[in-house]
Order: sequence, then structure tokens, then C-alpha cells
Amino acid sequence: MKAPSLENKRVRLSLLDLTNYQHLEDIAQEKDLIFYSPSDISTPKKLRAYVQLAVDGFYHKTIIPFIIYDKKKEAYAGSTRFGLIHWKNKLLHIGWTWIGHEFQGTGLNANMKFLMLQYAFETLEFEKVEFRIDERNTKSRRAVEKLGATLEGILRKDTLMKDSFRRSTCCYGILKEEWPHIKATIFKNF
Repeated sequence: MKAPSLENKRVRLSLLDLTNYQHLEDIAQEKDLIFYSPSDISTPKKLRAYVQLAVDGFYHKTIIPFIIYDKKKEAYAGSTRFGLIHWKNKLLHIGWTWIGHEFQGTGLNANMKFLMLQYAFETLEFEKVEFRIDERNTKSRRAVEKLGATLEGILRKDTLMKDSFRRSTCCYGILKEEWPHIKATIFKNF
């Protein structure tokens, strides 16, 4: 599988792998960057293991991990990915997204998500995109809701966190037939 490079005037998403992840080492150590994630990227060694897992998933065609480059700030900003890709059912998840604090609230995330949704629905021709978010993470939940995703349910205490807390996960989705309206209204300026 060839990794897509997704790009617009604001952001470039290219394959995250073991040759470029070092650009993210400083960002990965920012305080509470992925507080609501079960992953741990807090040291260079843990970040490398996180990337290795993504690379393994890429070769098994279940993950497409991206490194995020903010073209406006001319700097690497973080990481995101397509995950849990189910080719037969034409379903994938967008998530594992983390961007440095200085990039948050700048419009970067919306640009990334537009490119990813457009690729999922228009190039891959998938039927559904899902987002899974910690129930406590109101900031991420609001961001996904602004993208037009629908809350489909909450999986109660389904994920074990680093601190042994069992989180409940909100499941959001966008259907292929909803994409044209979302693209024309929410992303009309992209």
C-alpha cells in the first residue's frame, strides 16, 4: 500500500515512520498533551515504540499514520492517523491525533480533518468514518461535533488508561451520504 500525502495551503500530512518521527520528540513531551489517550509518548523511547506500532499497522494495512507539518508556522506539529481500517466493510477511524499546544485552536486541526475525510470518502470511497473519544475530553468532543459527526453511543468503561482508570468512550460517526452536505456547509471555505 502506498501512503497518501495529503496537502492543502495550510497543512501537509505525510507518512509517519522511523525516519521522521524525531521531529516530534519535543512536542511529544509537552505536559498533558495526550492526557485522554491510553498511549504513552512521554519519552523518546516510548514515542519510538508508539511509531513502531503504527508502522507495523501500516504494513498490515490497518493503519495509515501521518506526521503533521503546519505550513503556516513552517513547523512539525504532531501526528494523526487512519486506524482500525476495515477494507471489506469500508470503514475506518480517524484519531490518535495530537498536536502541540501552540498549534491548537489555530484552524490546523480542521484543515487536517478535512483532508482526511475527503480522502476517506472521495478517494478510498469508504462508507463510514468513526471517531472514538474519551467521554471526559470535552474539547475533542466539541471539535468532532463541529465537523458534523454524530454521537452514536458511549462504550462504558471500555478502555484501560495509563493510570489504571477505565474510561468510557464516545463513538462518533460520519456516513458517506452525509459527507457532501458536511463538505458544502462546514468545510465550504476549504
